[in-house]
Amino acid sequence: MDESGGSGQPRSGTDEADERRAGRPRPGDPATSTARPHSDEEPHDTDAQSTPEPETDTAAAAGHPDPSPGAPEDPEGPEGPADDQAAGAAGSGAAGAAGEERADAPPADLRKAPTSPSAPDPRSDDHTPAHPHDVHRSEAHTPPAKPKSGRKRGSSSRRGKEPGGGLLMGRPFGVPVYVAPSWFLVAALITWVFGGQLDRVLPELGMTRYLVSLFFAVAFYASVLVHELAHTVAALRFGLPVRRIQLQFFGGVSEIEKESETPGREFVLAFVGPLLSLILGGLFYLALQAVEPGTVPGVLLAGLMISNLIVAAFNLLPGLPLDGGRMLRAVVWKITGKPMSGTIAAAWVGRALAISVLVGLPLLTQSGALGTDAADIGGMDTVMDALLAAILAAIIWTGAGNSLRMARLREHLPELRARALTRRAVPVETDTPLSEALRRANDAGARALVVVDPDGEPLSLVREAAIVGVPEHRRPWVAVSGLAQDLTDGMRVSAELAGEDLLDALRAAPATEYLVVEDSGEIYGVLSAADVEKAFVKAMARPS
Repeated sequence: MDESGGSGQPRSGTDEADERRAGRPRPGDPATSTARPHSDEEPHDTDAQSTPEPETDTAAAAGHPDPSPGAPEDPEGPEGPADDQAAGAAGSGAAGAAGEERADAPPADLRKAPTSPSAPDPRSDDHTPAHPHDVHRSEAHTPPAKPKSGRKRGSSSRRGKEPGGGLLMGRPFGVPVYVAPSWFLVAALITWVFGGQLDRVLPELGMTRYLVSLFFAVAFYASVLVHELAHTVAALRFGLPVRRIQLQFFGGVSEIEKESETPGREFVLAFVGPLLSLILGGLFYLALQAVEPGTVPGVLLAGLMISNLIVAAFNLLPGLPLDGGRMLRAVVWKITGKPMSGTIAAAWVGRALAISVLVGLPLLTQSGALGTDAADIGGMDTVMDALLAAILAAIIWTGAGNSLRMARLREHLPELRARALTRRAVPVETDTPLSEALRRANDAGARALVVVDPDGEPLSLVREAAIVGVPEHRRPWVAVSGLAQDLTDGMRVSAELAGEDLLDALRAAPATEYLVVEDSGEIYGVLSAADVEKAFVKAMARPS
C-alpha cells in the first residue's frame, strides 16, 4: 500500500485500410491486412503514409508500482484530490495523453532491431502494475505482562497464482493464511520476555516457564488471527475479495483487494477487528474469574486479556493505517462525500500519531505512567523502549503515506483503457516468413503480428522480444510461427476493459502481449503489457 516502458507509443486510431476492409482481413493483402475496426473515441491516424522510422525503445522490466515502505509522499493538502475512487477521469488521463502522442508519432518499423534491451520474457509475471488493495493491519507489539510494551460474496479474490508470503497455515473462508518468517522472531522474543516475567511470578516453574511462554505467544497470535478474520468475514459479506491474511512481526494484515463502496461499509469493515479483540479480552477476563490468580492458567489468561485489550485500544487510534484511521476516513468521507478527503485527513492524523508514539512512549515509560516503577527501569529497558517506539512510529508513518499513494493510484486507474492502448495488428499465416510479415506490418502502419489459421482465426501472437532476437539477414528464412506464443483464454481480453478490470485480466494470465477482441469476437489489435505499465506510470506522475 510501482515500471517498464513500451517499445514506442501505443498505436493510434483508425486508418484508411480500416475503411476499405470488408469482413475479416485476409493475410495476403497488405491493403486490407490490418486488424483494426473503426473507433470513434480515437483520432484518425495522421501519419499512416509517412516514412516509418526505427523505434528506439523497447520494454524494459522494472518494478511493480507497489509502494514500498519508505518516505511516503505528502498529500496534496486539504483541497487536494477529489475522490480516490476516480470515477470517470475525463480526457486528462494517461490514455488521453497517449492519444495525443499517437497522433504525432510515426509508426514503428518492426524490421529494425531496437537499440535498447529486449522485451521481458512472456513467462514472467512482472509486467502489469500491481493491483491496489486495502490493508487492514492489527498492530501487535510484544504483549504485556509488562504493560509498557505492548467478485462474489463469500469468495476470495481471483488470482493467477498463490500470493505467497510465508508458511501457509490454512484457508478459512477460502482465504489463505500465511505466517511470515518474521513471526518466528517475534515468537522467540515473546517467549524470552514473558518467560522472564514468569520467573518472578512463578519461580517454581524453572525452565518449564519457556514452554508456557511459547504457548502464550501462539495463543496471542491466534487472537490476532481472530481479529483479522473479523475483517475478512466482513469484507466477504460485502462482496470484497480478500487476497490473503498474513501474520507477521508486529501483528496481522488482511489484504482486501477492493475499496468499500460506501463510508458506512468502510466504517463497519474497520471496526469489527477491534470489536473482536475487545470481546476476546472480555472472554479471557470471565475465564480468569474461574481460576486461581497465582497459577499458570491464571497468569496466561491475565496476559491474554491484557494483550487483547491493548491490541484493540492501539488499533482504535484514529490514524492510518490503523483500523481507527479507517474509521476516521469513513467519517470524513461521509461528511464531505469525497473518499480522498477522508484519506488525506486520516493519513495526516496517522503521521501526527507516529510522532506522538516516537516521543511519547519512552516518556510515559520513564515516568512510570504505564504501571512500571521508574526506579526499576534500567538502561537496557530505556533502549528497548526507544527502539520499540521508533519501529512503531516508522510503521505508522509509512503506512499513512502508503494509504495516500494507494488512494492516488485508485484515482487514476480508470484512465487505463484497453481500447486506447491497443496496437494495430496484422494477421499472418503460420508459414509466412518473418521478413514478409514485417513488411506487411510496416506498410499498414501496424506494430504487432497475429498468427491466424487459413480461416482467419487467431492462433498465436508473435512476441516482440523474439523478433528482436532474429538477425535481419535470417528473417526471410524464419517463419512467424516459430516466434509466436500460443493464445490461451487468459490472453484474450475485451476491448472494453478499463481500470481495475483491465489489471485483473492481465494479472490473471501474465504475458507480454494480449489479443484484444471486440464483443463480437472480431480482432481489435494487440495489447502490450509494457504499454499498459508505461501509461500507468505516466498517469501516476500527473498531479491529482
